[in-house]
Amino acid sequence: MTQTPGASASPPPASPAAGALTPAQALGWMHTARFLTTAPKLEFLPPHDHPEIAFVGRSNAGKSTCINTLTQQKRLAFASKTPGRTQSINLFSLGKQGQTDAVLADLPGYGYAAVPKQDKLRWQQVMANYLVTRDNLRGVVLLCDPRHGLTELDEILLEVIRPRVEAGLKFLVILTKSDKLNKQEQAKALSIARLNAGGGDVRLFSALKKQGVEEVAHLLWQWTHPEPAAQAGPAQ
Repeated sequence: MTQTPGASASPPPASPAAGALTPAQALGWMHTARFLTTAPKLEFLPPHDHPEIAFVGRSNAGKSTCINTLTQQKRLAFASKTPGRTQSINLFSLGKQGQTDAVLADLPGYGYAAVPKQDKLRWQQVMANYLVTRDNLRGVVLLCDPRHGLTELDEILLEVIRPRVEAGLKFLVILTKSDKLNKQEQAKALSIARLNAGGGDVRLFSALKKQGVEEVAHLLWQWTHPEPAAQAGPAQ
């Protein structure tokens, strides 16, 4: 895989204070994303000290489109013509050129019918191991098509990460393709997803209408750049 350039027309300010970026500036920060590495197995993932955010979801949930929209890059996350065939974990670094302050992990899509059963099982196990054992994982973003709702496989994933979410792992459900729903349908989808999200945040998102793009970018910035008070925890 060739490296995707991450030059930004609107870079974030130099050395911003934690949590100080506006949503628009956080979107500029997301635009610095550049390819770091790809790994077919967990043992090939490079160790690093930066906060990592994982993007997960069904093969047809719009995960690649969401990542490309957030980073304002057309082909950063590769969308295969055959969903489910991409079976590697792809890492992208964020930060000014030559520096990294966070990492995005694009996990393989799951649940596509054309993928052999043994491959499905293998990747479900790889993903579960990653989500349970990755030390510097700070947040998980689950992509879901609101027209179909959370599936059985999504529910299994929620159960896998529930102990880590209860221990402080950030969690967000992004309802993609929200432009295909009217206002009433969007409100209903939000309500249902919040009931099923197990305490995680839920946002509507449309790559076409740019709905939720700045808000999600800002949330990811806050996850990876917590304010000192948030890091220290509540006073005893």
